Amino acid sequence: MDYSFELPMKVRDYECDLQGIVNNAVYQHYTEHTRNEFLRSRLGGIDEFHQRGIDTVVARLEMQFKAPLHPGDRFVCRLAVRKEGLKYIFDQIIVRQPDEKLCVRAQTTVVCLVNGRLGECKELDVLL
Repeated sequence: MDYSFELPMKVRDYECDLQGIVNNAVYQHYTEHTRNEFLRSRLGGIDEFHQRGIDTVVARLEMQFKAPLHPGDRFVCRLAVRKEGLKYIFDQIIVRQPDEKLCVRAQTTVVCLVNGRLGECKELDVLL
């Protein structure tokens, strides 16, 4: 897949559970942060969208856990986006650095509420 954006990050100690690995719920934070930074870098961010009456809402999230991350690990979250009808599909992977080990594969489906109603989002369409 051709990923159009990537965000490097580092695992913080408090993100890990008693087993010494990143808690599964934290990976959703990583993917959400990456999507927000992607939108901020291209379109000004979700806060600007909201001020204009546009809200992006997660409709579905699927994650496949392949290998754990540990405290101090550096990793990159990569993102690609495509559209299916009114849905924007964000395909993301998290890979450990520097060995490029795949840790998580995620797919997040987002819809747009424009002035409170489900609708087209021309602002997001420019990303495609």
